[in-house]
Amino acid sequence: MIPVLFFVTVLIFTMIRLIPGDPARTLLGEMALEEDVQRLRELMGLNKPYTTQYFIWMKGILTGDLGRSLVYKMPVKDMILPRLRITISLTFLSMLFAVILSFPLGYMAGKNKDKLGDQVIRVTALAAISMPTFWVGLLLMILFGVKLHWFPVGGWAETPAEQFKALVLPALTSCLMTTALLMRNLRNSVVDISILDYVDFARSKGITETRVSTMHILRNALITTVTLLMMRMAWMLGGSVVIETVFSLPGMGKLMIDSIFGRDYAVVQVLVLAFSMLVIVMNLITDILYSFLDPRVAL
Repeated sequence: MIPVLFFVTVLIFTMIRLIPGDPARTLLGEMALEEDVQRLRELMGLNKPYTTQYFIWMKGILTGDLGRSLVYKMPVKDMILPRLRITISLTFLSMLFAVILSFPLGYMAGKNKDKLGDQVIRVTALAAISMPTFWVGLLLMILFGVKLHWFPVGGWAETPAEQFKALVLPALTSCLMTTALLMRNLRNSVVDISILDYVDFARSKGITETRVSTMHILRNALITTVTLLMMRMAWMLGGSVVIETVFSLPGMGKLMIDSIFGRDYAVVQVLVLAFSMLVIVMNLITDILYSFLDPRVAL
């Protein structure tokens, strides 16, 4: 993880500085005097060589000093921590919905291959994959927010109960494609594993069908599904930019968009690094889960 993080920091620092436009000029406006622009560039450290800027930034990251936002006039750490909680809550709720929906349906479709239930689930999954995320979000807002008034159409709340309600529609929108992909993957894995020799051998030994289904079929089918699940979870963290923008959630994704348009280097750098670290942690968790699902893998 350490070499990957080092490479990511170099890539982030380089790519952000390739964004067109002068951050100092953007903050002060086109009519600002050149002296004021140069003074702000010195304050932001933009007049120093790139390597010097990089090492100053890395020193701050390692010491817990994430810098200060010149747009919001506050420390970056104080801006990110509350928004990080919203983004992580949205991602985990989305994955919870995806697991609850996809695992039973995918397993049922695999056990009833080519029957009516299997056909309905496969068609539904294909339709879910085909629909754009932002369009699904708008439909859910119109139906459950505007028409039925069950959930808020956007924004955040103060109490935990209201916050949960504010996350339901974004989480359902975010989990739709993941649910469809997990259903298809688990269904295909169950179909492939059910015809293998060791499954027939387990039945010939007199093992109950319930134990054969759970320990020999489902457990092995989950190996590839868990891999896909964690990959989609990492994708959801990055994809929260779209969801949070559609539903006006004050999470990291919304802050990312605002900071990019405002050329707020300090905030953008830390946000991209935070997203990258979360994705790397998801990969680590995936490797650890393998040891519980696959007896051939040990920690």
